[in-house]
Amino acid sequence: FYDVDEGVITIDKVDIRKFTKSHLRSFMGVVPQEPILFNNTIGYNIAYGKEKATKEEIIAAGRIANLHEFIESLPKKYNTHVGERGIKLSGGQKQRLAIARMILSDPDIIIFDEATSQLDSENERLIQEALWKVARNKTTIIIAHRLSTAMRADKIIVMEKGRIIEKGSHNFLLAREKSLYKHFWELQTNLV
Repeated sequence: FYDVDEGVITIDKVDIRKFTKSHLRSFMGVVPQEPILFNNTIGYNIAYGKEKATKEEIIAAGRIANLHEFIESLPKKYNTHVGERGIKLSGGQKQRLAIARMILSDPDIIIFDEATSQLDSENERLIQEALWKVARNKTTIIIAHRLSTAMRADKIIVMEKGRIIEKGSHNFLLAREKSLYKHFWELQTNLV
């Protein structure tokens, strides 16, 4: 969303400024904190991630996103209307629908932006399962305050006031004596 004003960002050693915005964005699939849903059917909202998606592809994406069972319980199944901004769906269902859409678009880079921050534990677990299923062999950027969402990441970067202050795996950061990550982990898991 912003031009680089210092340093360089590369994808496969190519400066992103060499790509057009639409080409650069074609590499990425984003699951935001508040997904944008259209006042249309569940199937339409999932298929929005890929032009000319088949019914089989839409259902496969729904399965991976842990949403298919819920959809099949509805009288109109994938033809169920979600309402304005998805008002007929719970927060967890909206998030899993956004994951299904992203899965269908098959991006090289996944950006998971605070996608579990407003969810209960069960929905958070379902969304994490869906994320890790699809994240295999993809570059995945997880932005999260809930550390349980990021704990399986290969590399965790802890930022404070716009600066990187720690980086490493979950276990590496927990082993550090004066780790901010460890402090927040203990607060979130009631170990303090």
